[in-house]
Amino acid sequence: MNYTCPYCGHHSTIVVSDMRDHWSHVYMNQTEKGEIGFGILTIRCVNKECNKLFLKVRLTKSLMRQGNHTEGYKIQEWQLLPESSAKVLPEYVPKVIQDDYYEACRIRDLSPKASATLARRCLQGMIRDFFGISKSKLKDEIDAIEEMVGPDTFAAIDAVRSVGNIGAHMEKDIDLIIDVEPGEAQLLIELIEQLIEDWYTTRKSKQDRLSKITELAKAKKEQKQEGKQE
Repeated sequence: MNYTCPYCGHHSTIVVSDMRDHWSHVYMNQTEKGEIGFGILTIRCVNKECNKLFLKVRLTKSLMRQGNHTEGYKIQEWQLLPESSAKVLPEYVPKVIQDDYYEACRIRDLSPKASATLARRCLQGMIRDFFGISKSKLKDEIDAIEEMVGPDTFAAIDAVRSVGNIGAHMEKDIDLIIDVEPGEAQLLIELIEQLIEDWYTTRKSKQDRLSKITELAKAKKEQKQEGKQE
């Protein structure tokens, strides 16, 4: 099984000894959901510097087949460790942006509106840090980068602002109730992840390539000077 650790980002192939997937029937009177069972999935990161535990629990239907209880379809699932499905952000992403991103992921299911608001704040922090643009309103900041990003990206960025506004400014019209679903909040989170990849990771990769070229030229120059001295 291919596995990417949610803590350290280490890619590995997990063997049986590093993973357990156990399911058992719950022996109790039939519930409103019918006969049920619980499954527990645990995976250990094989990176020795990490060695952390991934833990997920699922509630499923319990079916009777040939006189035995077997696992049926999944009813609900909870990821307990780590607390969210957030990706490990690289260290070159500013900490304040990382904090907002991780919190948006952590509360996505508990409070999608608050998660959308944090995604909105995360976006604003990224625009101010990456482009050096700071205005009184996020909309003005987004408009200022319209020519710097593609039309599809611009439309998606403005959508984060719009949906995030539901949580950020809902007190202005308390009679207007607009829900944000966990799946919708996840879409905003995924856009933040994409922008981090497109902006920060791409810039870092470019800087690393240019640095290697500069170091190569410096090394060749030193070799040339050493050759002359000989």
